[in-house]
Amino acid sequence: MRAVRVLWQREVIRFGRNRLRIAMSVIMPMMFLLVFGTGLNAAVPAEQDAASDFRAFFFPGVLLMAVQAPAMAAGASIVWDRQAGFLRQLLVAPVRRPPLLTGTCLGGATAGLGYALPVLCLAGLVGIPYRPELFLVLAELALIAFAFTSLGVLVAVCAKRPETFQIVIGLCMMPLLFLSGAVFPASGLPGWLGTVVGLNPLTYAVDALRRTLPGEGVSGLGNRAAGPQWGDWTPSVPAELGCVAVLAALTLAVATYRFARSE
Repeated sequence: MRAVRVLWQREVIRFGRNRLRIAMSVIMPMMFLLVFGTGLNAAVPAEQDAASDFRAFFFPGVLLMAVQAPAMAAGASIVWDRQAGFLRQLLVAPVRRPPLLTGTCLGGATAGLGYALPVLCLAGLVGIPYRPELFLVLAELALIAFAFTSLGVLVAVCAKRPETFQIVIGLCMMPLLFLSGAVFPASGLPGWLGTVVGLNPLTYAVDALRRTLPGEGVSGLGNRAAGPQWGDWTPSVPAELGCVAVLAALTLAVATYRFARSE
């Protein structure tokens, strides 16, 4: 537990010292909401006189973007630690290797939650009211950030070079994000696209956030904004969060196994 705490604290210190990245974590989501979201809102046929409907619908995806980058940076730190020789010093310590990855994942999840918090404070700009449900959203974001960090750590354990890590992360994260229902509804998609979106674990993360956020504007696309379905059954929010938790547990378990064998 001491090793977990030390590595968690290391990632949190990194987060606190990078003030420029914290500022950019607020600026970039604002650009997505006010520019990208407004442009897409103009392309969506208006069902009601509510200009911010699509931006509110897009808001859970923006939260996912805010959590994604800092959480994945925890995986990048493992790659750079390997290059700098710091990882070798950790491996010779009298500590089992699973706590090393667990502490890093917890630190990355905490940093991701820290980036998402100022973005969540912007909810009022898109018509989402400030209600106690936002605390539940924070808890869901913590789980999602941990899943992102575990995925990044898995890639970092398999990729030995920083260039390889960046390429693999770029190839994985953008398709996962855009095929998660963050930009368009996850239901009613034709053919293979609906199948891919239904198999994407991030689809359930976005839908859980969308169903937890208060206000009617989050589902501003009407019935077309329905979430993913398993046949005739619509999974509940706990079931969707369970899918995210399974993703986090599996990726962390595989990363721990590869880490113990490869290093």
